Amino acid sequence: MKAAQFYKIYFSIQDYLMILFGTLLYGFGFNAFILSNEIVTGGVSGICALIFFATGGAIPVSVSYFVINVVLLLAALKILGFKFLIKTIFGVFSLSASLSFFEWLLKGNPILHDQPFMAIMIGALLCGAGLGLVFSANGSTGGTDIIGAIVNKYNISIGRALLFCDFFIISSSFFLFHNVDKIVFGFVEMIISNYVLDMVLNGNRQSVQFLIFSQKYDEIAERIIHDLDRGCTILDGVGGYSRKPVKVVVLLAKKSESVSIFRLVKQIDHQAFISQSIVRGVYGEGFDQIKT
Repeated sequence: MKAAQFYKIYFSIQDYLMILFGTLLYGFGFNAFILSNEIVTGGVSGICALIFFATGGAIPVSVSYFVINVVLLLAALKILGFKFLIKTIFGVFSLSASLSFFEWLLKGNPILHDQPFMAIMIGALLCGAGLGLVFSANGSTGGTDIIGAIVNKYNISIGRALLFCDFFIISSSFFLFHNVDKIVFGFVEMIISNYVLDMVLNGNRQSVQFLIFSQKYDEIAERIIHDLDRGCTILDGVGGYSRKPVKVVVLLAKKSESVSIFRLVKQIDHQAFISQSIVRGVYGEGFDQIKT
């Protein structure tokens, strides 16, 4: 087996294990601390919680979550393709199994009794961390992520629309419980979970600059363009010590793409010399709009 093939398999296994662990963390936090305290969150999981409480527990969250995501996946397959959605499919199946397992294990009993606010904080921390691990592995748990991916393909922003949907879902719990406190707890969970998610991802929205020194610069540049859909520039240089001509691949990318870039270069040339630096701003196609 070639080194490139070995690294590709190794990193794929690593990603799927990370997604699996993240979904287990989410499933435990959601069932043990959020659902058991009758709190409705945003997104598809919030819709499933509403269905669960409205039917008196007759339809488990794991079942409705799986069914809704299967419908979304079937709609997305035609638009995005199977290759793009393969990790999302794994994430949906993994999270559905995780929710089902902890439903069976905990029997709907909360771990913390008579301490709803503390339970919501712990649950939000676990759910946010779990989602952060999934996204760090370039995975997804489906739900609104699928909708976002479909709409994003047509360069349409739906951030405000999704935020409004989350607000509507959480507020709808009032018609079931007639308790304003539960609505407040739902918004607290959403805020904490999103904050922890961003912390786990560690600011991956930043842009970075790579300088890649390698004798296999042609293959690296070609793989960057075709595999990562990123442009790059090849510069001529001269080694200060050897005085031999060298080629330098210059690449600007999102920080979230750093792991993929390092993996790609390592697969091709594990002896390559790479410099990565944070840049203050990148403007133009594929990045932020040029500001005037």
